[in-house]
Amino acid sequence: MQDLIERAGQVKMLVLDVDGILSNGQIIYDANGIETKAFSVQDGVGIKSLARYGILTAIITGRSSPMVNKRAAETGIDYVVQGRDDKLIALNELLSTLDPALNITAADCAYMGDDLPDIKAMQTVGFAATVPNAHAEVINRSDMVTTRTGGMGAVREVCDLILKGHGQYQDFISHYTLDKVPAQDDLS
Repeated sequence: MQDLIERAGQVKMLVLDVDGILSNGQIIYDANGIETKAFSVQDGVGIKSLARYGILTAIITGRSSPMVNKRAAETGIDYVVQGRDDKLIALNELLSTLDPALNITAADCAYMGDDLPDIKAMQTVGFAATVPNAHAEVINRSDMVTTRTGGMGAVREVCDLILKGHGQYQDFISHYTLDKVPAQDDLS
């Protein structure tokens, strides 16, 4: 676990897939053909926590949905790339548009995906994470498999780990408790 925390401490940007990561992967249509998705409130708190400590966030998804834009705006996600089947190309294009002063390369990113289209991007970044119900090939190529599934707090687990790696987890938690902030995060 210590190795994972140290690696997460190198992350400058978390890149997320949507279906199966931010949502449970189900695509639900109502009687009028309107698509709906469910998102985790806990994931939203985790995403917002990263922004508090200067860690960027992005979405790269193969589908296009106005709900993704709405959720990204609610949680303060910095970059949204939709409708892209080749997620590695989309990741490289996104990185090329960043302000050079940010000095963010693929090695500085964490990528969280759950299916075959995510693998190449996951193999390129410094930290790859997935969910327990991901495709076996994705699990085999991941540094971390969360205990929770997509849309049920899995992203929050990764956000918390990144905060621990950056030494900010206890400070973040202290905003929600009456506990005193320890001098340094407990990295155990």
